Amino acid sequence: MGRKPFDTAAMTMAGLNLIQQGLSIYDRDLKLVACNRPFREMFDLDSALVRPGADFEGTIRFLVERGEYGEIDDIEEAIRVRVEQAKTFTPHYMERKRANGHWISVEGSPLPQGGWVTVYTDITRAKQQEELLRARSEELSDKVLTYAEQLATANRKLAATVTALEEAKHQLTETEARTRQTTEMMPAHIAHVGLDRYYTFSNRKLSSVMPGRPSNIVGLHIADALGKDIYAAIRPHLEEAYSGTPSVFEFFDESSSRRIRAAFTPAQDTDGGDDGVYILSMDITRETQARTALQQTRRREMAAQLTSGMAHDFSNLLTIILGSQSRLQKMDLPADAKRQIEATLSAAHRGGSLLNRIADITGAREWNPVPADVGLMLDDLQILAAPALPANFSLNISNLLHDNRLMLDTGMLQDSLLNLILNARDACGKSGQISLTVAPVQNLWAEFILDDTGPGFSDTALEHALEPFFTTKGGEGSGLGLSMVYDMTKLAGGRIGVSNTETGGRVVIRLPLQPAPPPLEPGLVLLVEDSPDLRETVRSMLTALGNTVIEAETVDEALALLDGLPDIGRILSDITLAGEKTGLDLLDALPSGHPPLSLMTSLPPDHPICQIASTRAPLLRKPFTQSQLTTFLQQEALPE
Repeated sequence: MGRKPFDTAAMTMAGLNLIQQGLSIYDRDLKLVACNRPFREMFDLDSALVRPGADFEGTIRFLVERGEYGEIDDIEEAIRVRVEQAKTFTPHYMERKRANGHWISVEGSPLPQGGWVTVYTDITRAKQQEELLRARSEELSDKVLTYAEQLATANRKLAATVTALEEAKHQLTETEARTRQTTEMMPAHIAHVGLDRYYTFSNRKLSSVMPGRPSNIVGLHIADALGKDIYAAIRPHLEEAYSGTPSVFEFFDESSSRRIRAAFTPAQDTDGGDDGVYILSMDITRETQARTALQQTRRREMAAQLTSGMAHDFSNLLTIILGSQSRLQKMDLPADAKRQIEATLSAAHRGGSLLNRIADITGAREWNPVPADVGLMLDDLQILAAPALPANFSLNISNLLHDNRLMLDTGMLQDSLLNLILNARDACGKSGQISLTVAPVQNLWAEFILDDTGPGFSDTALEHALEPFFTTKGGEGSGLGLSMVYDMTKLAGGRIGVSNTETGGRVVIRLPLQPAPPPLEPGLVLLVEDSPDLRETVRSMLTALGNTVIEAETVDEALALLDGLPDIGRILSDITLAGEKTGLDLLDALPSGHPPLSLMTSLPPDHPICQIASTRAPLLRKPFTQSQLTTFLQQEALPE
């Protein structure tokens, strides 16, 4: 059997019962909280008067009526006076002679929560010794004896006062410690600056709110603690606070790239005079970032609503332009014409990328790896980046991969690499060299290394470059570029790092090196599309892959062709078709054992039919290029 746990309350009361003095504790409502046995025995109190909750007035009435305070003419007035005195809760010490001839000292001290504790000591023997001393000391004059008695009484009062002061000091120390602990726990800098602009109080949070500043600043001038730049920024608000006007404002700390909110409140002394300024400062960088992100999200949502109506037709036109320009690129044309074709392709790609970005803003993107030809992706990247680079820039892309076919989300990766190229261009200034090298690392990673000949990353940028909204471009930058690349890399299960080389800055992205399955064998493809121009464009892309293509405009035509041509190996259908039936209706009507069906669309991803389609079949977003279509079709080769 375990030992019975201690009863703390019982043990405490047992200890109080052993002391010689009587003790009572009353709360702020003059109700008994606790008392010991000597208190009850000293005044011979009834049991009802010593129970917790007993009323102080009842105890006084009992003592007055019994003659504890001698002969009293007006009992009610005597009771009222003593009750009113008890309500003041002030420290006191007194000595009085009881009706039974005994002397007691009464010492009371207030409690922090209200109420008071009183100790009653029988001092009869001390008084008897004083009287004996008076009787036996004829050599001493009455005056000396009187002084001795007064001194003894004063000493007892002084001892009681010292006890009260010690308790008050203890309570004050505890209160100060709690206040200090509370201010240290606050995620803010809390301080007081006197009229001379020197700190008289401060928690140790200044260095947390504004890194680089000291933590212990009591006794420092505010300009020395904050630095001349920040002091110059806050000085007008500080002067207003000294003149009696409180203020709340925000400012930017360049050295730590943090946004700070400060509140200055005028302070007054006990006489109502000016007594400096209270200061509360908080780091609101993340709050500002979230507020900015929310504003940007709202702007994007508004842009999506304004453009979604025209996105469908525009994406179809871009698909036609991309297909036509791809065919022109294969023709034997003059060099000037080829440059014009490349420029047109670049513009169309940018238009398609813009549409995809508008469509993606309604939901978070996910890493969706599919079989991809890295060589084709890098060729597209070269075409996309070239028009954005001035004449004094060069872009060299080197592909050292042993196998070009990897599992990648080419859209997200291409966006990230283009972002890095444009960042490098901005860093280099008026001219520079940018190189992108892709190589395998230990047969585990595909490493993308982008170098430039710019000034490199500053120490602050090396520490914060991957954080959202961090930018070295001032108001011209959003601070979202590298953080988006970081998010893409993490979604892919990869790593990213920034560093400096002898010639400039470097960004390294490592993605898992996952070889893609072998490409699909060419076959007979059923293309279902209601736009003749789009059918022609997509047909050219499919035949370039070695496929044979037959076409249909409606669901009924497609089903008739499937019934008559058992050799059809794949179906590629738009969601929106001629007539009332859609690509989903075609999927529902396919017979058992039908060839695999893939869908394509230019509808925004938040469209209801588009959301349903994405859960039922592979979905390709328009506009798309030859390489994007090639990558998309490889999804059928992935193992289930």
